[in-house]
Amino acid sequence: MSRALLSQFLNVSFASPRLSASIIDRGQYLRRVGIPSRAVVADFSCDCSASASAPAPAPATEAPGLSPSPSKKRVVSGVQPTGSVHLGNYLGAIKNWVLLQDTYDTFFFIVDLHAITLPYDASELSKATRSTAALYLACGIDPSKASVFLQSHVRAHVELMWLLSSVTPLGWLNRMIQFKEKSRMAGDENVGVALLTYPVLMASDILLYQTDLVPVGEDQKQHLELTRELAERVNYLYGGRKWKKLGGRGGMLFKVPEAFIPPTGARVMSLTDGLSKMSKSSPSDQSRINLLDTKDVIANKIKRCKTDSFTGMEFDNPERPECNNLLSIYQLVTGKTKEEVENECQNMNWGTFKAILTDAVVDHLHPIQVRYSEITTDPTYLDHILSEGAKKAADIAEITLSNVYQAMGFLKR
Repeated sequence: MSRALLSQFLNVSFASPRLSASIIDRGQYLRRVGIPSRAVVADFSCDCSASASAPAPAPATEAPGLSPSPSKKRVVSGVQPTGSVHLGNYLGAIKNWVLLQDTYDTFFFIVDLHAITLPYDASELSKATRSTAALYLACGIDPSKASVFLQSHVRAHVELMWLLSSVTPLGWLNRMIQFKEKSRMAGDENVGVALLTYPVLMASDILLYQTDLVPVGEDQKQHLELTRELAERVNYLYGGRKWKKLGGRGGMLFKVPEAFIPPTGARVMSLTDGLSKMSKSSPSDQSRINLLDTKDVIANKIKRCKTDSFTGMEFDNPERPECNNLLSIYQLVTGKTKEEVENECQNMNWGTFKAILTDAVVDHLHPIQVRYSEITTDPTYLDHILSEGAKKAADIAEITLSNVYQAMGFLKR
């Protein structure tokens, strides 16, 4: 999902020592890959296509949103169309996206190409893709403010991935923790090359749009680091004076994106284990509340969720992770402050609290489910939104892709 797209978007705390060192100490990274730190141009300006043969090339028309001083910073993220979108996805990512669309130039997309890195059911992919897109809109993503589209509908994603693959050292991909973990689980004979190389596609997803900020989930920290390293590497190998001689402006082919930390990063945990994140990949549907679960299903899951034998309700007790998780969910779906929730619930028993939590979750999800039903009963509406979003995205992506092709020596199309 997601760097997205995608990033799941995406439950966010970014301050890992490894990531911080790579992002903050750029010189250390440059020394590691053999690039003199003085070779990197610090300021970004739009890179416009130009012919190498023309003595005084005229710049091509700039893509929308790629001005040297944009009024809004650009945020790009997405999610995979695999499994059901659950409460953790919504509270940890999508709900934040709704807030971002008023302040930033936002691109939210369904990373359907990432969904095929492991064995999957082809007949279910299109169904899951449409459902995920409809849920984006039902949760409050406004297509008049944000671009909503499918990754596979903008071909530049795959083309840029191939170009980036040519400059990505194999060792960089071999160190990716997710590849090691997933390949171990699936077995070598069931693992395709795409599982190894999909971080390069994720980098393409981000760099295509000259992205300023990327919401990154806990499991995507390494991939943002890789994206930044690839941006620096391409800027050094093909940017700078080389690119300027071809008529490019500014010297940089890619912006180097930063991690985005939302004001409130909700990390919703499993209903069956308060120490594990709520996840699509969990084999037990009991572990999560899906956004489209019925009232009875939600009530049953909360009734059966793991609790403890302590008296009363309290936040932040390390011996009571399930209690903290359920109180946090209640706080998030009601919009109350932590103090208000503490005062309301501190003397409740589990039976009483589970009842009010069920009502709060059902009430919060009801308008989303109603809107989802409206959207899915009119397929042409959803198709139109995705088509318009893809057109806007492609207009910007094609400028970046054309520049990279020219900088790498390909003839202009």
